[in-house]
Amino acid sequence: MTELNAETTRRAIVEHTRRLAESAVAAGPDAAVPTAPKWTVADLVAHLGQTQHWVAEIIERRITDPTQLPTEMATPPADPGEWPAWLARSAQRVADACSDEALEAPVFNAAGDARSGAQFWMSSMLNEAVVHGFDGAIAADRPLDVEADVAAALIDNHFTMLTSPTWEMQRSESAHAIRGTGQTLQWRATDTAAAWFVERQAEGATWQPETRQADVTVTGPAGSLLRILTRRLPLSGSEAVEGDTSLAQHWIDNTAHASD
Repeated sequence: MTELNAETTRRAIVEHTRRLAESAVAAGPDAAVPTAPKWTVADLVAHLGQTQHWVAEIIERRITDPTQLPTEMATPPADPGEWPAWLARSAQRVADACSDEALEAPVFNAAGDARSGAQFWMSSMLNEAVVHGFDGAIAADRPLDVEADVAAALIDNHFTMLTSPTWEMQRSESAHAIRGTGQTLQWRATDTAAAWFVERQAEGATWQPETRQADVTVTGPAGSLLRILTRRLPLSGSEAVEGDTSLAQHWIDNTAHASD
């Protein structure tokens, strides 16, 4: 697995939020977001900042009962000129909330897996900043940029979420669609040593951080693989697809990062 240490993850949340803010200001509030068709750039900014404040409150208050989750959302500034400062505050707040102490404290984990609640939320917040940073960059016609180790860690998170104990409860259609009869998929990065082997079984999908023979193998830089898995880049944009392309496309069609 590709693990980022906590300090690297906290810095990356702040940095990728900053990049999104720059793209949002460049695009303008009414610009369409091609990779999130129901959203404008203003919606994108509101979503990220509100989510960061919401998650920060969960961790700050050490909420363990999902019935006690926050119900109020932060209000984004109407002036796009104020977006960078507002997003900087929300990103720093959630990064600070994910302190080393908080990572060991009891906090609600929506995935229901072995991670602590704050570990789950910290990975989720990095995912939000990076993936929606792709959206902002595409809307502003700016280069998309993500470090290979960050992308690889987020691919780990992607597969961890899809195979988590609560995925079927959260996304039943996705959980059922990725079941199978032994079909295998491989995702292999060319700029890191990371690889992800997925097996679809009747009881659900599983994944391992390893290289094995698979029915389909998708190879490319970790950033490209992350964009493909989150539907920010078509499968045809990868460096290489070997084997049954329809298996890879089926996976993508039924598992991508929610954008509306």
